[in-house]
Amino acid sequence: MEMDQEKPSGQTEEVYSVWALPPDDVGSRLKEIMSALRSEFDGPAFDPHITLVGAVRLTRESAIRRLRSASGSLRPYTARAAAVSRGGFFYQCVYLLIEPTPEVMEAGAHCCGHFGYETSTPYMPHLSLLYGDLTEEEKEKARKRVEELDKEIRSLTFEVSSIGLFRTDTQDKTLKSWEMVEVVNLK
Repeated sequence: MEMDQEKPSGQTEEVYSVWALPPDDVGSRLKEIMSALRSEFDGPAFDPHITLVGAVRLTRESAIRRLRSASGSLRPYTARAAAVSRGGFFYQCVYLLIEPTPEVMEAGAHCCGHFGYETSTPYMPHLSLLYGDLTEEEKEKARKRVEELDKEIRSLTFEVSSIGLFRTDTQDKTLKSWEMVEVVNLK
């Protein structure tokens, strides 16, 4: 604890993630679905995103520097929904599976490389719609509800033209400590 006090301000390591962000019109459409799911199944509110880099521990300064570096050579790319799915843990409760096209996979690998992020599981691009610890039956009900709320959701296609750095303490399941640090537009 004392070491943290000796570090210059802003040098404490925290947990950050890098998100690919949908354009505003798509974000609004997704937020409506997410809000309806939360009113029915509970869970915390969060912004629609496709995670490019999962939870990585860095200083804020280093994380911002890496985001800017990664965005400098990353071009806008297309993301297409492949299915509405349900997962096995809190942060992948109900989500849109994103088609793992070469450009989607390369964007993930590119950003992970800049952040020195390595994981033992292969990258599975997805856009979460609901976080929660639900039973399999509840997850399936929520998954079906997504398709009722937006019958065209499985054909959703959008351009990712911005990525963001977010402070995401994964121990905080309320997400109240989560914050957007910086968003960069891709060119």
